[in-house]
Amino acid sequence: MSNPGLLKTHTAEGALAKNRIVTHGATDGSVKQATAATDALVGATEGFAYEAGDRPSIVRSGIADIEYGGNVTRGQPLTADSVGRAVAAAPAAGANVRIVGFAEVSGVSGDICPVFLAPSVMQGA
Repeated sequence: MSNPGLLKTHTAEGALAKNRIVTHGATDGSVKQATAATDALVGATEGFAYEAGDRPSIVRSGIADIEYGGNVTRGQPLTADSVGRAVAAAPAAGANVRIVGFAEVSGVSGDICPVFLAPSVMQGA
């Protein structure tokens, strides 16, 4: 279960799956499900799914439960895959990716695990 430091209500631009990473939408105050490591990641949905036009509360800081999309080791920086799941951030040399935060526990694809939210940019070495 999430232990959010800050919940912020937004407007869903499209369907949002539960426990997924979100990014800014096309208009102020809207969000959409993240689909790439280069999206400006802002937080995560809680344990509910939403339809376009719904007003979801998005976890913006603290700890959020997010579904993993691959093998993750605790402490790894995480970014989004093509369906908003958390995957290990591994940018190529000189490439930038956005990270949503850091894995609190190890897990595999399909696990819903706590993630310390700390949105930022990471550059490959």
